Amino acid sequence: MKTDEACSAGDQYFLSLKPIHETHDKVIAMFGRLMVYMSKSDAIKTFRDLLSFLTIIPLAKTEDFLITSADHMYLFPVIGALIGVFAAGYYELSMFIASYVFGFANGIVAVFPQALLVKVIPAATTLAFLLVLTGLQHFDGLVDLGNAIGLKNVEERRAIAHAWTVTHKGAFLALAVEFAAFFGLFFLNADFAIRAIIGAEVGAKLAMVTVTWIGKPAHTGLGARFVSSVHLKKRHIVAFFLAGLIIYPLLGLIGLGIVLLSLIAGIVMEIIADRVFGGVSGDIIGATNEATRMVVLLVLASVVFL
Repeated sequence: MKTDEACSAGDQYFLSLKPIHETHDKVIAMFGRLMVYMSKSDAIKTFRDLLSFLTIIPLAKTEDFLITSADHMYLFPVIGALIGVFAAGYYELSMFIASYVFGFANGIVAVFPQALLVKVIPAATTLAFLLVLTGLQHFDGLVDLGNAIGLKNVEERRAIAHAWTVTHKGAFLALAVEFAAFFGLFFLNADFAIRAIIGAEVGAKLAMVTVTWIGKPAHTGLGARFVSSVHLKKRHIVAFFLAGLIIYPLLGLIGLGIVLLSLIAGIVMEIIADRVFGGVSGDIIGATNEATRMVVLLVLASVVFL
């Protein structure tokens, strides 16, 4: 395969971002309507603080961004959509580069399983991108949950969750969830994967809202602040409306199924939280994000095969 042929092969994976742009436009319009009761500066601060809380992007200028994030948790699906757009763009770029590089290399010496690598590399690097973008804080929640499973009493489980340690159980749970998410993304075709990545991030954030809505605080801390705020403000229903409004244009009726799936995932994680820690903590909220993303990607992959 010559260089120009390699480029041509890569072009088949370089998909139009039109669905992403259309979703982005809907999110912006929707976000503007929600913020109509705020001043312009308050709306900008809310968006900035939420993005700073859920990612490593250093936009927050004051230390009260945690309070702002808790008070406006119902907007998590909107931020999830934006994170999904970032990840989907990264996925598409990775696929294009991998296709070009291995197409060019096989044009010289045909030794690389190009079709396989063009699926493996984007799936793996996109999940790594998401972990890095979120500062590994949700991944850490999975580790802490795994560390606590199997211990005799709640006090020991809470203690090890707050300790700076990683046990074999914690490492196994976290890696198992991420590998499962990888396989879900790997088995999706490129066109559908772009939309699935965005949908999975929206669903993951919706599940975070759900687990705080139906749960009780495990102890005084970050998780308690979010649980108390959701119960006090009672805006969680807005999160479901936003999630459906974002996902439906991308995935149709399947997208509405993702909203329901995210609700179920949040309920299941609340049950786990109550049995392991006696309530919802920051670790559980973070673990819910990772577990829900995995479930959504696996379910979407199953839908494609069916």
